[in-house]
Amino acid sequence: MTGPLNGLRLFDLTRILAGPTCTQILGDLGAEVIKVERPVSGDDTRKFGPPFLKDEAGRETSESAYFLGLNRNKRSITLDLTKPEGQDLARRMIAQCDILVENFKTGGLSKYGLSYDQLKDANPGLVYCSVTGFGQTGPYAERPGYDVLIQAMSGLMSTTGEPEGEPQKSGVPISDLMSGMYAAVGICAALRHREITGEGQHIDISMLDTSVATLSMQGMNYLASGVAPPRFGNAHPNIVPYQVFATSDGHIILAIANDGQFDRFCEFAGVVELCKDDRFCTNVERVLNREALIPILADIVAAKPSHHWLEGLEACNVSSGPINTIDQVFDDPHVRAREMEIAMAHPLVDKPVRLIGSPLKMSASPPSYDLPPPLLGEHTDAVLGEMLELGADELAGLRYRGVI
Repeated sequence: MTGPLNGLRLFDLTRILAGPTCTQILGDLGAEVIKVERPVSGDDTRKFGPPFLKDEAGRETSESAYFLGLNRNKRSITLDLTKPEGQDLARRMIAQCDILVENFKTGGLSKYGLSYDQLKDANPGLVYCSVTGFGQTGPYAERPGYDVLIQAMSGLMSTTGEPEGEPQKSGVPISDLMSGMYAAVGICAALRHREITGEGQHIDISMLDTSVATLSMQGMNYLASGVAPPRFGNAHPNIVPYQVFATSDGHIILAIANDGQFDRFCEFAGVVELCKDDRFCTNVERVLNREALIPILADIVAAKPSHHWLEGLEACNVSSGPINTIDQVFDDPHVRAREMEIAMAHPLVDKPVRLIGSPLKMSASPPSYDLPPPLLGEHTDAVLGEMLELGADELAGLRYRGVI
């Protein structure tokens, strides 16, 4: 592996989404990630489909698209942590690791002797990150966490959806994804702390905490005003106009974030009187008078086709854009130029597998794509041989007893 985390070894006790998001980020940055899976069944997401990866004949393989998107740059071993032998093997490997990431229920690993307090004396430099629904403390600590539940409880859903409609979850599991992101940031900070002090530490990542932090300006709007913000649909609570508009042949986004852009929009649209109207001349006034302004703008935009607005407003340096479908996204020349689609070889198919690339662009130590998403237990013998010097006979015995 190459990258800024090259030489660091990560014991990955995560599955589903939030934890694997974190460990894939760290794997892309060069960490050696050892993904521990249950024998036979493995990570649940291997079966989260369809769609599944298809071979050259169009037949579905055992690998789901969901799993493929979260598990590159990892080596998979199978290990039954419910067995004492499995727990012993895990502890011996963890003693040689820099990082451990887990997303068991709060306290769930203590019964296997694998909690932070049970491991830190043997490996005082260990950076141990727990990703749970509600964190290690508080009245909800022992509850399981699921993305849609967290979106609901955090208030995210209350801000999403049409004003008169029901609350909506995000189209992607944003609470899981942001928790994985914050976990990766916390681990990098803890590694820097260890570099300075020699001390490891326990990182407690709560999906609920992360989602409350993700409330961003909506949360601050409440804290500043004492009023819970309503849903605005595709509109912005603090900027106008900043939303979807129908054109004569489709829809576009207008994202007019300052008064200068609004002036230029009005000039291009031939309605200069709007930007001179006291009700609309500043963003503050436009927010206060959005119910008067938006119907006027809707009629103006609806009179022309999308290309008229997109091409004309780009020339005027006014923020606007198309509303792409996902197939259009991956066909977009800018997305292609930014290498947000990558291709990796995979042992089950002859042609490269298409994956979403890392958004991290680093001039000196960029992410690398060295290992395709692994087959279940693909690296068990190699990893146990390298780390614990187990021979073929010992491995065969462990496999016979169902430990690996």
